[in-house]
Amino acid sequence: MVALGRAVRMPAIVVYLLCGILLGPVFGWVEMDEGLELISETGIALLLFLVGLELSIFKVKDVGKVALVAGFSQVGLTAGLGFAVAWMLGFGAMEAAFLAMALTFSSTVVVVKLLEEKGELESLYGRIGVGVLLVQDLVVIMLLTFLAGLSGGEGGLDAAAIGWGLAKAFGGMAVLLVVALVASKWLLPRPFKWAARSPEVMMVWALSWCFLMVYGAHAFHLSLEVGAFLAGMSLAQLPYNEDLRRRVNPLMNFFVAVFFVTLGIRIDLTGALGQVGTALTLSGFVLLGKPLIFVTILGLAGYGRKTSFLTGTTLAQTSEFSFILAGLAMSKGLIGGELLLISALIGVVTIAVSSYMIIYSHGLYAWVLRMGFLRMKFLNGKPELSDQITHLGEHLEKHIIVVGMNTLGRELVRRLVAKGEDVLAVDTDPVKLEGLPGHSLLGSVGYLTVLEEAGYKRAKLLISALQIEEANDLLAYRCKSVKTPCAIHVVDFSVVDNLLELETDYLMVSKVDGVKAQLATLREMGVLK
Repeated sequence: MVALGRAVRMPAIVVYLLCGILLGPVFGWVEMDEGLELISETGIALLLFLVGLELSIFKVKDVGKVALVAGFSQVGLTAGLGFAVAWMLGFGAMEAAFLAMALTFSSTVVVVKLLEEKGELESLYGRIGVGVLLVQDLVVIMLLTFLAGLSGGEGGLDAAAIGWGLAKAFGGMAVLLVVALVASKWLLPRPFKWAARSPEVMMVWALSWCFLMVYGAHAFHLSLEVGAFLAGMSLAQLPYNEDLRRRVNPLMNFFVAVFFVTLGIRIDLTGALGQVGTALTLSGFVLLGKPLIFVTILGLAGYGRKTSFLTGTTLAQTSEFSFILAGLAMSKGLIGGELLLISALIGVVTIAVSSYMIIYSHGLYAWVLRMGFLRMKFLNGKPELSDQITHLGEHLEKHIIVVGMNTLGRELVRRLVAKGEDVLAVDTDPVKLEGLPGHSLLGSVGYLTVLEEAGYKRAKLLISALQIEEANDLLAYRCKSVKTPCAIHVVDFSVVDNLLELETDYLMVSKVDGVKAQLATLREMGVLK
C-alpha cells in the first residue's frame, strides 16, 4: 500500500491509516493485542526521543519565548472556540468541554514525522511548531492528572486526590528534568565520548538511556513521551546528536508506521456512519480555525506571514492524546462512547488532510497569497526573522572536504589549512576530529544528509582518505552526480577499475607514491643512478 501511495503522491501516514482500516474494521484480519500496543508505544517513545535530540539549547533559545506565548494562547483560544462550536452542535456542557480539549492539541507524531521527511524540522517554523507541541504536552499532562483525580462513581471531584496527583506529576517532572540536565553536563559526556568511536555502540547506549528515562517517567506515573523527550534533550547537548539522530531515524520510522496502522485498526466503522456530519464540521474547525489562530498569534508576536502561515498549517490536526483523554473520561463515566468515536473520526480526517497541507505547505502558501489573503498589516513581520534552514556547510563556499581522519586525512587537513584553504574534516570518531584546524563535522558519509550538511555541492574538492572500498565508490558517485571534483585514496589496485569507471578526478595510490618517494630518496643518497 505504501508503494501504491507513492505512485499517487499520498503521504505515508495517510496510507498507514487506510491500511489499518482495511486490516481491522473492513476485513477483520487483525485485532489489537498487547504486542501491537507495545510496538506502537515504542514508536511514540522513539519519536519523542528524536524530537529531544533536535532540541539543543543552541537551537531553541531563539524560539523558546514565542513557543510559550503561542502555545498557551492557542490552547486557550482553541479550547474556548471549540467549546462554542460543540455547544452550537447540540452537545451538553461536559461533552462540549471534552470535545474542545480533543480539538485543542496537535499531533507530535504527525508533525515531527512529516517535517523530518521534508528536511524542515530545523527551520524557523519547524522549531516554533515543536516548541508549541511541547507546551501542549505540558497542558495534556495537567489534564490527565486532573482526570485521574476524579472519582469514578458519580464523576465528582476529589480535591485531595487531584492535589496529590498534581504534586506527584510536577514533582516527578522536576526530578526527571534535573536528572536530564545533570546527566547531560557531568554524567553522559565522557562515556559517550568513548562510545562514539563505535557508532553501533553509541546507538545502543543512546537507546538504553532513552528507555531508562522512560522507565523513570513510568515510576512517577508520567507519560512515556515525557521520559523519552527528556532523554533525547539531554543527549542533544552532546556533539554527537546529529549523527545519532540519523541512526535512530530508520528504527523510529518502522515503529511509528505500526502506530498509525493501529489507529486505523481501532476505528469502529459501524458507529462512525452516524457521526460523519458532526465529525466533518469539527474537523473543518481544526483544519481552518487552528491555522487562523496561529497566524494571528504569531503575526502579533512580530513574525512574518510565511512563518505564521507555515506554523499554522503544520499544527492543523488533532493529537493522539485526544483519544487518551476521551478514553479516560469515558472510563470515569463523564462522557459516552459516541464522543470517543467522534474524537477518533476527527483524528483520522484531520491527520489525513493536514498531512497533505504539511507536505505541500509552500505551494499552499503561494496559492493563498495569489488569492489575496494574509494581507493584514500585522503580518509584515520583522526583517531579521527568516525561514532559512542553516547547516554547517551552508556557511562554506569553495571549500575542501576531507573525509576520514586517519594519519593521511589529518595530515592533509593540516597542510591544506596551512596553505590558506577553507577545510572541513569529516569522520565518525569525535576523538580523531579533536585538535584539527579548520571546521569539523561528525557523521558517516554513507548518509547523503551528512554530505549535504557538509555542503559538498558547493565544495571545490572532496578528498577521501578512507580505506573502505564501498564508501569510496559511493563518494565518487555522489561527487560525479553534482560535478564536484574528488580525490580518492586507493589502498588496493583491485579497486582502481571501479573508480576509473566512475570518472574519479584523481587517485591517491599510496603504494605507487611510496615507491616513487623511496626511489627519489635512494637517488639522493647515491645508492641508485
